[in-house]
Amino acid sequence: MQTANDIRSTFIDFFGRNGHEVVSSSPLVPRNDPTLLFTNAGMVQFKNVFTGAETRPYNRAVTSQKCVRAGGKHNDLENVGYTARHHTFFEMLGNFSFGDYFKDTAIELAWNLITKEYGLPADRLLVTVYAEDEEAADLWRRIAGLSDDRIIRIATSDNFWQMGDTGPCGPCSEIFFDHGPDVPGGPPGSPDEDGDRFIEIWNLVFMQFDQVRPGERNPLPRPSIDTGMGLERITAVLQGKHDNYDIDLMRQIIEASAEATGASPDGPHAVSHRVIADHLRSAAFLIADGVMPSNEGRGYVLRRIMRRAMRHIHRTGARDPVLWRLVPTLTSLMGQAFPELVRAGALIRETMKLEETRFQATLDRGLRLLSDETARLGERQPLPGDVAFKLYDTFGFPLDLTQDVLRAEGRSVDTDGFETAMERQRADARRSWVGSGEAATSEIWYAIRDRVGATEFLGYETESAEAVIGALVSNGSEVEAVEKNTEAWLVVNQTPFYAESGGQVGDSGVAFAADGTEAEVLDTQKQVGDLWVHKVKVVSGILKAGQALELRVDSDRRTAIRANHSATHLLHEALRRRLGEHVTQKGSLVAPERLRFDISQPHPISREDLNAVELDVNARIRENTEVETRLMSPDEAIDHGAMALFGEKYGDVVRVVSMGNPETDRSNRPYSLELCGGTHARRTGDIGSFRLLSDSGVAAGIRRIEALTGAKAVAHSQAVDAQLHAAAGAVRSTPSELPERVSTLIDERRRLEREVADLRRQVASAGTAGGDDSGTETVGDVAFVGRVLPDIPAKDLKPMADDVKKRLGTGVVALVGVADGKASAVVGVTPDLTDRFDAVALVRLASAALGGKGGGGRPDMAQAGGPDGAAAMAALDAVRDALAR
Repeated sequence: MQTANDIRSTFIDFFGRNGHEVVSSSPLVPRNDPTLLFTNAGMVQFKNVFTGAETRPYNRAVTSQKCVRAGGKHNDLENVGYTARHHTFFEMLGNFSFGDYFKDTAIELAWNLITKEYGLPADRLLVTVYAEDEEAADLWRRIAGLSDDRIIRIATSDNFWQMGDTGPCGPCSEIFFDHGPDVPGGPPGSPDEDGDRFIEIWNLVFMQFDQVRPGERNPLPRPSIDTGMGLERITAVLQGKHDNYDIDLMRQIIEASAEATGASPDGPHAVSHRVIADHLRSAAFLIADGVMPSNEGRGYVLRRIMRRAMRHIHRTGARDPVLWRLVPTLTSLMGQAFPELVRAGALIRETMKLEETRFQATLDRGLRLLSDETARLGERQPLPGDVAFKLYDTFGFPLDLTQDVLRAEGRSVDTDGFETAMERQRADARRSWVGSGEAATSEIWYAIRDRVGATEFLGYETESAEAVIGALVSNGSEVEAVEKNTEAWLVVNQTPFYAESGGQVGDSGVAFAADGTEAEVLDTQKQVGDLWVHKVKVVSGILKAGQALELRVDSDRRTAIRANHSATHLLHEALRRRLGEHVTQKGSLVAPERLRFDISQPHPISREDLNAVELDVNARIRENTEVETRLMSPDEAIDHGAMALFGEKYGDVVRVVSMGNPETDRSNRPYSLELCGGTHARRTGDIGSFRLLSDSGVAAGIRRIEALTGAKAVAHSQAVDAQLHAAAGAVRSTPSELPERVSTLIDERRRLEREVADLRRQVASAGTAGGDDSGTETVGDVAFVGRVLPDIPAKDLKPMADDVKKRLGTGVVALVGVADGKASAVVGVTPDLTDRFDAVALVRLASAALGGKGGGGRPDMAQAGGPDGAAAMAALDAVRDALAR
């Protein structure tokens, strides 16, 4: 029997041998179509190639594209488990031609694959064509040898494909397999076509027109091909099954579910096992592609899928989390084709376990409430909308989960009443927010948030994405358009730009539209919790509400920020290990050019400790370990040893970032384990290098550390090295000998300074310090020496005054040193005169003459100063006058 993996490989290998580029599946979160919730068809990643907005180095491609249909226009959620072929997750096999081959080659390749590679009998196959497409009908006759009764013309839009109201479009041709007359149902186009006898297995789209406007189509200059064949459906046909859930791929997951729950795979819980198997795949692949459970957008759809699966697990009688235990089975089946399942295995398991553990705690209570409420209702009477809303608001039951529970009772829900209750809650929340003391501008952001919803952040997985403008705000008011050279705030439905949070600065980059409009994204901030707002300046064209944009993060800047953020985590742990567990983060700045990290630390950090920390961080960088992200509850994360970061607000689920090899001395825990919502390097080696710049005090018990990483760290080291060589050259030394040479020069300078000071004292005492004094004079009955000493520093005046006092024997000394326009004055009084003259009072008189205030010292020696060096002689005269009284 051909397995599903065999069938996928056969398809890809066949087209690979026929000149097609084998292209990996794109993520489930579309990067190039902001109108889609999830990738729901194989051609989504090639949409811009078909429209000409993007070119690739190949013109033929083959893929096995993972798809999800569980929200928006394409929503199969409620049917999953109850029908043979509905899935939320499926694989779409497809081959594509971008202006290369057209109908004839597409039909020939399809026929050869199905009849020769897969070995389906030609007499069990028939096709449909668009009623006006005689060319396709003729090709099927000529290439496949099909008779006219097996070429069915369909006149409706079912066989005419369009990308939208305008743009590329063209007729389709579908291939059907006939299960035989024993199975009920008629051929396509017949009244009983919905039976299971004739099953569509492949759709070939001949993209040959450009829909300009309704009723007007022009031929495309380069007609193209887009095909889609569901892996699950073709596998069922090739394995002789009528039900997609009976194929090997699905059956093995169903049996794993039965083993985990203890409920038979084919008994009364068969539907539940089918739901669990399908929803396991959707949830696992969505988590692997960066979607996390939440109450908004894609995360809400994921949560709905997971909770529907958990509800069915509960129906089997299982009371412990089960979904996460099935992940290894899924990975063993699909991990080779989709390695992202392997890479994200731990994250997938932990997310599922956490979500199921939390939901199990409320499921029983919610079901009891639902049972009590329905017991009061009449037969088949709808559940009141306010009750359904209470289940949603209190117990986290999505509306469709409540509908699914009631489905078995033949009961519906008053959805209008549900929406009324929902709107009432929104209005109450809005009033509460406006009255909360926030700035008035918050009102406009709350109104926008209420209208457009939370922003989908895609930046953990990508640095570019398409989006639709939901709102524009300029000068505090919402506007419809923003013109060239104008700044404004931009709100979109999804974005790769990180909004400033947790110390990490907001991203910058560019946004541009197909009409040539371009805007520079200057900054990204958060408003009202989960609304990302982008500060933009329009460079060309006009930004308009509702416009589609391509957003591109400045990749080099983001890479530098990511490196600095990861280095901050390593620095935090290195400091704790070196200095002690008292070290905790008190603030940070993660910018592209540097990082700044504030910690609780009562004393300056020694150079020895700083060097040890720097060496430790660089050692972890060289290990080049993967930077891993996991999801946990805050309590669970902290129990695992994760550090909570200062200033972060944590919800019910947190991202836990780990890096560095586990160490046995710390219970096999990774080197660094922290709660963090920021963006990080993929591996520690991406940081490059780490250079610690400084440690300084910023508040009582708080030290600030600044550092560089990567190229900036290297550049700083080179600059320091250049300064070292320049300094060594200036003193005729080498860098290695520089410390000893500098020490020698310092000793020599101190010796010379002492010699100069001695010479100055000798000059002063000899009375030849500048010509303004010729020796001792008598003022009243007191000997007085007063001198002005140019270029004498203040610190040398007291020793000089002491020398003069000793030589004088009895009397008063006043010395005024002048340097750089300022003056210092010293007055000395010999001991026998201190009862008549106070040196402090005398020096204050001199200071006043110099334009200064005050002065201090002892009765026998005092010093003061002033800003007016030109008044030096006046200062001496002030002392003379005091002595003469």
